[in-house]
Amino acid sequence: MSLIAELEKLIPNLKAELVQAFSLQELEQARVACLGRKGSLAGIMARLPELASADRPAVGQKANEVKARLTDLVEDRKAELEALERAERLSGFDASLPGRLPWQGSRHPTTLVVEEICGIFQGLGYEVASGPEVETDYYNFEALNMPSEHPARDMQDTLYITDRILLRTHTSPVQVRAMKSRKPPLAVIVPGKVYRRDSDLTHTPMFHQIEGLLVGKDVNMAHLRGTLTVFLRGVFGLETRVRFRPSFFPFTEPSAEADISCCLCGGKGHTGEGACRVCKGTGWVEILGCGMVDPAVFDAVGYDPEEVTGFAFGLGVERVAMLKYGIGDLRMFFENDTRFLAQF
Repeated sequence: MSLIAELEKLIPNLKAELVQAFSLQELEQARVACLGRKGSLAGIMARLPELASADRPAVGQKANEVKARLTDLVEDRKAELEALERAERLSGFDASLPGRLPWQGSRHPTTLVVEEICGIFQGLGYEVASGPEVETDYYNFEALNMPSEHPARDMQDTLYITDRILLRTHTSPVQVRAMKSRKPPLAVIVPGKVYRRDSDLTHTPMFHQIEGLLVGKDVNMAHLRGTLTVFLRGVFGLETRVRFRPSFFPFTEPSAEADISCCLCGGKGHTGEGACRVCKGTGWVEILGCGMVDPAVFDAVGYDPEEVTGFAFGLGVERVAMLKYGIGDLRMFFENDTRFLAQF
């Protein structure tokens, strides 16, 4: 049999095989057997050197025609199989039924609280500031009136990278950087991540804080109290009661802690078996620390404490979110459970 006849015979042979191909995988096997590098067509063309030089052009031309025809047969059968598969997939589909929308993401409760707090203070004229999370000992401690032997350092549970480099334990270093970079008056609000060497049911190694700073002439404790009262009632409601208790922080003097009336029991508290689980029956919940900026901090940043005064405050974002949204377990903020996140 001549090579041309063998080439022509490939067409009916492939047609017969394609009829028996009922899947794309079987189709591919038939294609490779006929058109692959070691297929039937390649085997015939390998014998082309056996022909006389005068006969080779005709055989080559015929081979090209047959190859094009074989390729068309494969593509036609592929289109038929794909159409059958598509029809099978849609056989149980009812176009009149409503579609199922993908799950819509939502803002994390921590993000919601940060945005709300920053929005309140921006409305009061504060600027949102940020700074590095890997900080120096100077900005994190020394400039905030906590020298190397200061006992307040033991309260921080610091994660050190080197003797002088650490993961910031609070966002207060940004206040120092802000004061060093500009002259008073200034008002900044500083949200950000902070790190402590602590992990249990109520503490995590990484959490979020927001700190605020206002510096100017004749700033006093009354301004601090008024500002924080407006802020806390903006977050927790106009009926929220606020009280201030004396406290201690190395970078403020005098210092105070602010409490709000309990969100769960409305500040009524309860004693005995009916005691409120949030306020433990006291009617009050601690929410933030604050105070007037210590003159030593002003000296560290080059401000004249005889010319300016200021106040600062700081709070934990997760704590605010837990109280605001009634979240009972701190770990839920970090588990990425979509059932939890979808509520926000």
